Amino acid sequence: MSRKQQVISLGIYMVMLGSCTGGKITPDSPYLFTKPPHFPEPTYTFDNNPVTEAGFKLGKILFNDPMLSSDHSVACSNCHAKAVAFADPQHRLSVGVDDKAGTRNAPPLMNLAFMDAFFWDGGVVHLDFVPINAIESDFEMNETLANVVGKLNASKTYPSLFEKAFGEIDSINAPLMLHALSQYMCRLVSADSKYDQFLQQKTSLTQSEMEGLQLFEQKCSTCHSGVLFTNQEYLNNGLDTQFSDIGRERISEWSGDKGKFRVPSLRNVGLTAPYMHDGRFNTLEEVLQHYRFGINASETLSPSLQKDGKLGIELTDNEQKQIIDFLHTLTDRNFTSNDLF
Repeated sequence: MSRKQQVISLGIYMVMLGSCTGGKITPDSPYLFTKPPHFPEPTYTFDNNPVTEAGFKLGKILFNDPMLSSDHSVACSNCHAKAVAFADPQHRLSVGVDDKAGTRNAPPLMNLAFMDAFFWDGGVVHLDFVPINAIESDFEMNETLANVVGKLNASKTYPSLFEKAFGEIDSINAPLMLHALSQYMCRLVSADSKYDQFLQQKTSLTQSEMEGLQLFEQKCSTCHSGVLFTNQEYLNNGLDTQFSDIGRERISEWSGDKGKFRVPSLRNVGLTAPYMHDGRFNTLEEVLQHYRFGINASETLSPSLQKDGKLGIELTDNEQKQIIDFLHTLTDRNFTSNDLF
């Protein structure tokens, strides 16, 4: 699908999605989307699609159903495993139907309701349309929305589940399916790590973790900023001098974006290896070593990685260890073990 076609399709689906409604749930329901007190306001359009118990449960079933793929072999959860913050620990590049390898590493899924764009290149700007890319990619699910909707309508179980979630409907359609998936994904909020408990004065950090936090704020927080640990920008972090994957330029069609990729959130980063858009690093130590010694110069390299004629971030071995100690405080075991998800 061309970029122009994607924009046209996006507009059509926005109109259709605006007509979908959901039921109400009580304020104390675990299914209710609740903004953590120290988080920013969500960007997701909950006015069009409030999270309901039935909608969330339907979205969870869809997320784990390989029927969404052409050969019924790949579900969303194949590349997004709950135990590792909905990342893919097994593959450097995502793997789809017929064991076809993709071109990028599958990112973790969490706090999506607070993000302003999705994918490594920011090619989708609304969460409702994220699943379309996976479903219709020939090296992921290799299916079409029309076929998926047909399979859902022919199912013995899905029609009643959709009616429970969205009220009386003539038939299942793509907007309703996408809304259900979004209700599930929006509820994937990770905000109860040791670091979060530290912010709320419920626990303390070790000396090494505290020193790592201070170093992180000095050396890393320009890009990995705020409680989401991302500035949500697109940057070239010095991985290459030649780019087989041009990154953000594929979307913006501007050469100044060549080799730039979305700054990922570092929440649960201790669980989400391999790292970078192409999964080239297996450990946090390798990542920090890259920023210390491995930065490659190019025309679009981030200014924060080239200061005073020097490339990279200056760190001692001990400072690198302390930063990694701090990064592990961003692991939220209550999130990855939550039976709700």
